[in-house]
Amino acid sequence: MGKLYLFLAEGFEEIEALMVVDICRRAKLPLVTVSVTGEHMVPGSHDIPVRADALFEETDFSDLSMLILPGGGLGTQNLEDHEALMELMEQCAREGKYISAICAAPRILGKHGLLKDEKACCYPGNEEFLPGAEVMQEAAVVSGNYITGRGMGCSMEFAFAIVERMAGKEAMEEVKAKIMYPYG
Repeated sequence: MGKLYLFLAEGFEEIEALMVVDICRRAKLPLVTVSVTGEHMVPGSHDIPVRADALFEETDFSDLSMLILPGGGLGTQNLEDHEALMELMEQCAREGKYISAICAAPRILGKHGLLKDEKACCYPGNEEFLPGAEVMQEAAVVSGNYITGRGMGCSMEFAFAIVERMAGKEAMEEVKAKIMYPYG
């Protein structure tokens, strides 16, 4: 299996990003955080700086298995404004690689026509950006090569969906048991 790359832009939703990082690393998935800002320290939407593992411009994505986009209003816009990331996302879609997005970030996939004829979810108010998708009201939705999540409160379910897709149900259940989810 190749690596999972999670992209950080200024204004990203901290919990949506870090929950995925934590859960995936507990499952021993090779996840790398990548800054699209040109700096390793990336400020989140609630002024929590997070140090990315790598810088976009210095990263070789030839081993990419999954591209992950956390939300946050400003963070989503900044991800969408990063042309090289959008080109990488389009390449991943053409090659049938996995793409995951949560909160406002599924609108990026929708605007690029990637969710047409797929089931998807997003933060309320972003549904208009998912043309052709069957919009679901679930915490996380897996459809084809796409995983979408509704928002920060759904981050754990979103992360579990990623683990199950990339490592299998048994690995996901092992992580759930270790973190006492749900409640013991």
